[in-house]
Amino acid sequence: MSERLVIIGFGPVAASLVEGLLPAVRSKDLHLTVLGAEERAAYNRVLLAEVAIGAAKPEHLGMADESRLRAAGVDLRLGTTATGVDRARRVVHTSGGAVPYDRLVFATGARPVIPSLAGLNFDPHADSTLPAGVLALRTLDDALQLHSVLRGGGKVLVLGGGILGLEAALAMASAGFEPVLVHHGPAPLGRVVDADGGTLLIRQLEAAGVQVLSGVRATGVQKKDGRFHALATDTHGLIHADALLVSTGVRPRTELAEGCGLAAGSGIPVNEQLMADSSGRLFAVGDCAEVAGRRPAGLLAPGWAQAGWLADFLLSHPAPHPSAPAPDLGCLPGPQAQGGEILMLKGQGLELTAAGTVQAGLFDDPKQQVTVYADPASGRYLKIMARDGLPTGFMALGLPRTGAELALGFERGTALPVDPSLLLRLDAPFEDAQAPAAGADDQLCRCSGATYGQVAHAVQAGCSTVEEVGANCRAGTGCGGCKERIEELLRLPAQA
Repeated sequence: MSERLVIIGFGPVAASLVEGLLPAVRSKDLHLTVLGAEERAAYNRVLLAEVAIGAAKPEHLGMADESRLRAAGVDLRLGTTATGVDRARRVVHTSGGAVPYDRLVFATGARPVIPSLAGLNFDPHADSTLPAGVLALRTLDDALQLHSVLRGGGKVLVLGGGILGLEAALAMASAGFEPVLVHHGPAPLGRVVDADGGTLLIRQLEAAGVQVLSGVRATGVQKKDGRFHALATDTHGLIHADALLVSTGVRPRTELAEGCGLAAGSGIPVNEQLMADSSGRLFAVGDCAEVAGRRPAGLLAPGWAQAGWLADFLLSHPAPHPSAPAPDLGCLPGPQAQGGEILMLKGQGLELTAAGTVQAGLFDDPKQQVTVYADPASGRYLKIMARDGLPTGFMALGLPRTGAELALGFERGTALPVDPSLLLRLDAPFEDAQAPAAGADDQLCRCSGATYGQVAHAVQAGCSTVEEVGANCRAGTGCGGCKERIEELLRLPAQA
């Protein structure tokens, strides 16, 4: 009999895992059941803000072809919520009945963190029911509701100073709307910017059309006729608006794993081989997985890397017999761990790249090398932290080529130049400075992991648009931050 594999969740990471398993499904060596709580097949949540402002249609976000998967033999159950897992009987209980399994993959992702404000139903282990006009922008329904508010000329507050809140605010500003960003710290992105960099970031956000209110202590939401009417604060009184976009972080969905006896930390703990139990039957991937003690990154790239690795593993390692001892995987390497998280923000003339931490002052630690360059008039700021010549953190604002080079060095763990200020020549306006040419194995798309060589091969194979390149090697199908580089490669043959 073919192995019965069940995947709980059908987001972008699960969709990638399903694609890797399709050969075994088609050959009937694997009976694959996918449980998706939403009625829609997997779609790209990174681009929800584009739907909200009317720059993209919902159908453009699809990441899985429902009819194709069903034709291949996938038992795809959309609108089906998993309610529990019985490990002893190897059954998943769902809103549509029991589903037996031989092996099970948790791909449950993460849910938005809803702050403890009066008027909001806070529950860290369930999807909160939010009042009308309060959104989290995690689903297509959220994006469509926000689009309706914006189209009607409504004012939107964005609560939270993280990267997702800033991206949503900048997207709205780019479409001519006037969002208000509200956060409690002295500056947005407080984990990756220092005081001076934060001040300049606020100035650039406001120049881009985003009003920024810092140091706000929110206490509750005020409703009128059942809809959001104002944000109540201790510091700024009532801040009136037509909608509140909550962007205060996400929390891994671990309750199903906890309910069947698995531990939970910052996610579902799994080993390097993504196993959540000693029997080799339970796995976890993506935003819900805490791999070998590492917090979920919340990015597509590591999730897709995990999905690709796990698909190969499941196809090459059959499910263990019920009476067999725990599998001994020895030194089998798991999916390649991603380097430090790189934060990139781009929009409305604002370009920021950062990683690690840059909070330390110039003279706080004599063993730490600190390099700072500031030109507020031109919107440029650079701070680099290093130890023994290796970068431990950096922030590059208004210096895109310098930031790209630092990001590459941070990921590779390569040493900085003896004089780090030489990096500034990459963005010199009056010099013909060129960044070092990227190699074929260098990563071009951080979301998919696609390299410059893979994109070049796609172009040589006849791809002539970003969409065709994405279909060939997945580059450009995540956050979209690499589309300009793909377009440059597409233009190269015409210039030859």
